[in-house]
Amino acid sequence: MPVTGRGESEPSGVGESLRAAGPPAERPLDEQVLHRTENGVSWITLNRPEAMNAVTWEQRERVIALLDAASADPGVRAVVLTSAGRGFCAGADLRAGPRTGGERVAGDVARMIRQGAQRLVTAVLDCEKPVVAAVGGTAAGIGAHLAFACDLVVAAESARFVEVFVRRGLVPDGGGAYLLPRLVGPQRAKELMFFGDAVPAADAARLGLVNRVVPDGEVERCAREWAERLAQGPTRAIALAKQLVNASLDGDRAAALAAEAAAQEINMATADAAEGVAGFVERRTPKFLGR
Repeated sequence: MPVTGRGESEPSGVGESLRAAGPPAERPLDEQVLHRTENGVSWITLNRPEAMNAVTWEQRERVIALLDAASADPGVRAVVLTSAGRGFCAGADLRAGPRTGGERVAGDVARMIRQGAQRLVTAVLDCEKPVVAAVGGTAAGIGAHLAFACDLVVAAESARFVEVFVRRGLVPDGGGAYLLPRLVGPQRAKELMFFGDAVPAADAARLGLVNRVVPDGEVERCAREWAERLAQGPTRAIALAKQLVNASLDGDRAAALAAEAAAQEINMATADAAEGVAGFVERRTPKFLGR
């Protein structure tokens, strides 16, 4: 697998995990994570370019809240997760976490991981709307896992993905050992995790880590095109399909088929399902309303 990074020094600009790019910005939180809704699409933008968008504790909580809000908002029918500046996300900015004081006790690290990186990745996986990642520049550590958790990934030609944990002597967290084998298989997942080499966007696409690679200036346009197309689709059917695919990787065939039948039962009660069938019968393009 051709990757960069063997024998190289630290990738330029990567401030992931334990080497954050400095203290947290003092700007208001809503300026560190930008949010807008356009044409049924919730746009969530990490906006700490000076830190290569290393995620602070406060930013993480805001992203989780925005994803939860997208699930509950009938006006939101798709989500785009993107970033400002030349890096998608350089990992977790641990210097910016809440100060607890005192000595570390057994369970502190596991608790931090469960309440932090794992909650962030789970919020993407469990979002009831399809989530598109628009990745420009480096996605490292939890930043890479944040992208891999999304339903669709559009990457700039200059993007690269780094399983940086091994360089710090750390075990991958943020669901990495769950996500990667499901995307690329166990052997490739181990290669990525054991060596920590930077994977260029073209190789990431070949491996199945991303869906589409586009010129650097086209990432947002492609993500917008996909998200707005999703926002015109049958929202509940897409949500149920997402749940079926995610659950199928963890269960047996009988459980997957039972879940499929139950999902179809639920979906057939929606207005969009009725509209889709009516459109077929009447030989017209259906107009889905997301309900």
